[in-house]
Amino acid sequence: MNNKASGKSPALVAFCVLAGLLLIAPTLVVVPLSFNEKQSYTLPTGWSLRWYENFFSDSAWFDSAMLSLRVAPVVALIATVLGTAASLALVRGSGRWRQPVQALLVSPMVVPGVIVAIGIYYVFLRWHLTETFIGFVIAHTIMAVPFVIVTVSASLQGVDRQIERAAAVLGASPLKTFFTITLPIVMPGILTGALFAFLTSFDESIISLFLSGPSNRTLPVQLYQSVTAEIDPTGAAAATILITLTSLLLLLVGLVTVRRSTSK
Repeated sequence: MNNKASGKSPALVAFCVLAGLLLIAPTLVVVPLSFNEKQSYTLPTGWSLRWYENFFSDSAWFDSAMLSLRVAPVVALIATVLGTAASLALVRGSGRWRQPVQALLVSPMVVPGVIVAIGIYYVFLRWHLTETFIGFVIAHTIMAVPFVIVTVSASLQGVDRQIERAAAVLGASPLKTFFTITLPIVMPGILTGALFAFLTSFDESIISLFLSGPSNRTLPVQLYQSVTAEIDPTGAAAATILITLTSLLLLLVGLVTVRRSTSK
């Protein structure tokens, strides 16, 4: 039985690699396009860094990138705090309220993004929050909190409550028990949730498109405007930067998680 399982393992690995390549390949097409010396979305015949230079020198591109980089960390921090608190209430709480509240909190992951965007735009327009930093933060946080809840709740469900009870018996307060015992155990889930919250904010395009204005737009919105309004490979350069940043963050969290698991 073990031989059969081991015999299927290379085929399974090959299938997973092939599936991953098929999913990633269309995305990676933009990488060579970003080095095209011509102003065209065709395979390059010559190589140049002019579009990366244009990305950092053009105020429209640079300002939109800076706005996204200012919004995303704030969203990650707020969403992580709120999502962790909500996860504690959902996992450790009791009563019939848990299921409907959990469904309500994670609904932004299920409801089509354009519907959420229309609702947020209608409310924010009345509150004068469109085209504002606070408006972007609140809207992106609404979309990011569900990812934190999912990851942190999964980590909390794996915590042995006997350890917490032992700490309480030894005189530790609930707050001290949480910070010295529970928090270190669920930290990988919190870090993963924070990462997804950051990426959700940094990559959010539908809601940002509704909230943006001519002089205040995030990088995904600027990228969308560039692709739809003109032929400018600067968009390919911006997309390559997004892919690189996302990959590095995922790799960093993966390395931290593996290191924590191997050190136990």
